[in-house]
Amino acid sequence: MRFKSLVPMLQTREIEKTRAWYETVLGFTCEEQAEGWCRLTRDGATIMFMNNDHLGEPHATATQYFYVDDAPSVWAALKDNCEAEWGPEKMPYGMTEFAIKDPNGYLLSFGSPTA
Repeated sequence: MRFKSLVPMLQTREIEKTRAWYETVLGFTCEEQAEGWCRLTRDGATIMFMNNDHLGEPHATATQYFYVDDAPSVWAALKDNCEAEWGPEKMPYGMTEFAIKDPNGYLLSFGSPTA
């Protein structure tokens, strides 16, 4: 038995708004969509969203962390479309990181090895 991948599936009340934000702000592509669900990908990263009407308010207790080639360059490309929750900053463990929130309030962190 082999685990092939781990893909977050987050709750949202607004699939279309969420999908559009990930496509326009972060450059993801919608690979699959069905009623109340979508799967988005970019450069090998995958994230899914599902309508949560039956589960109540969306919630998450985890940060979605994206390993990227160059976090400062990613921030430079994003900063006109969103606010940083923190960073970019050089962390003591050798990564340069920053974080933003998506329209659902999920914390998205981006990091790359510090040059």
